Amino acid sequence: MCRWMPPVAGLGPDLAAIGTAHAGLPPLPSAASLSLLCLTLLLVAGTALGGCPPGVGHEPLQVLARGINCSWTLERHTRSYNHLEGDVRLRRLYSANKFFLCIDKTGKVDGTRRKNYAEILMEIRSVSVGVVAIKSVSTGLYLAMSKKGTLFGSVKYNPNCKFKERIEENGYNTYASLRWKHGGRQMFVSLNGRGKPRRGHKARRRHPSTHFLPMLPS
Repeated sequence: MCRWMPPVAGLGPDLAAIGTAHAGLPPLPSAASLSLLCLTLLLVAGTALGGCPPGVGHEPLQVLARGINCSWTLERHTRSYNHLEGDVRLRRLYSANKFFLCIDKTGKVDGTRRKNYAEILMEIRSVSVGVVAIKSVSTGLYLAMSKKGTLFGSVKYNPNCKFKERIEENGYNTYASLRWKHGGRQMFVSLNGRGKPRRGHKARRRHPSTHFLPMLPS
């Protein structure tokens, strides 16, 4: 690292003046020029080693001036899942009301407390950023929501089967229909205190009935 040293008093005339006094010798750079050169070299070295690029975090000159050791990282919003399209997870959706979401072979959506019930194992597949499709592994039926907010099992994947997946502040997930809304409000997958599905328009994001914890299969 380069460092400019000021002239020491008493050692004779200024070096820059000496440089200009001799023919053929260019004048020495000033203190300001040396400082600017050092700053430029530091900026180039910092960028090459993974430092903060311009426009990310602090401005480069401010970073160097304050001695901030920054890294170029992308922050993910803590309330949403940014899965890549095609990502697949096998999970059991356990509600805050202590029921597992299940879809039986007739297409009925319900809640059960049976941990080893085959119909509670779900395949959660990301179809776009923050949007998932939920399918029962045992029955092959997709979780779907009708225009009226009723949950049912669909044989074929269609727009009714798309849900916006979001992680809430308490660590649970909510699943809102991507296609349907009621009066401008989102409609959520929900199981009431008896484990029965609640109409989407009657559920709210903060209701425990809409909160699900994706649990790994045991």
